[in-house]
Amino acid sequence: MKVSINNKEVETAAATLLQLTAELSLPPHGVAVAVNNSMVPRTEWADYALSAGMSIVIIKAACGG
Repeated sequence: MKVSINNKEVETAAATLLQLTAELSLPPHGVAVAVNNSMVPRTEWADYALSAGMSIVIIKAACGG
């Protein structure tokens, strides 16, 4: 299915948000995810079902100033 990740269309086989983060090789900490402009707590990622056309924003924490 196709979803939008940070304004880029991406093809994914992931069924849940947790599977998507694994597919994208995201780090286990320092990542926040919003779906359709709503933040999704990490505790809900395993149960959060994805569907075609969703708009996903991934924010990675960075050190420095």
